[in-house]
Amino acid sequence: MNYKNIITIEPGKRGGKPCIRGMRITVYDVLSYLAAGMTTEEILDDFPYLTRDDILAALSFVAEREGRTLAA
Repeated sequence: MNYKNIITIEPGKRGGKPCIRGMRITVYDVLSYLAAGMTTEEILDDFPYLTRDDILAALSFVAEREGRTLAA
């Protein structure tokens, strides 16, 4: 999954946290919903402006970031 066109970081939005497509929902928000046990389908039902690719992009972004952290 190429997240680079989906995950955006804007200094003035949500404190510069990585967001989904410039919206105010952060990667952290998506991951916290998944960690709380929500399914992808439940997230998409609750947030109809999100797509399955948005959720996969959030996971890809964090996976790559974690990989860089461990390699350092």
